[in-house]
Amino acid sequence: MKPFLHKELTNRIIGIYYEVYTDLGFGFLEKVYQNDMFYELQRQGYEVEAQKPIKVFHKGVIVGEYFADILVENQVLLELKAADKLALEHEYQLINYLKATNVEVGLLFNFGANPEFKRKIMTNDKKPLLKLLS
Repeated sequence: MKPFLHKELTNRIIGIYYEVYTDLGFGFLEKVYQNDMFYELQRQGYEVEAQKPIKVFHKGVIVGEYFADILVENQVLLELKAADKLALEHEYQLINYLKATNVEVGLLFNFGANPEFKRKIMTNDKKPLLKLLS
C-alpha cells in the first residue's frame, strides 16, 4: 500500500477545501460547495472534471452509474457533503467509487457546521472490479 500516494496534490486540495469553507461557511447546498471547489481548483491551474461518470459492472454488465463530484488531475476523486457530520455510508460511497475506477485516492469533504475530511486510498492491485474489466 502507498500511504502517501499523491500527498502533495491532496494536501493542496485540502488547503483549497479549507479556503472555500472559510469563505462560504456552512449552510449552503452541496452543489454550491461543488461549484466553488471546481472554480478554485480550476483557477489555481488544476485539471478538473465535475460530475465524473462512474459505471459499475457485474460480470461484464453495467448494473449502475454514479457521478463523482469532482475529479482532479485524473488522480484524485472528491466527494462533497453538506451534512451534520460524515457518516460511514459517505465513506463507503467514496470507497466504492475508487473500487470502480482506476483512481487510487479519494477525498471526502464535509461542509457541515464542523468542517471535516477523510482521505481514502485503494491501489489498483486491490480492485477486483478492475481485474474483471481488463
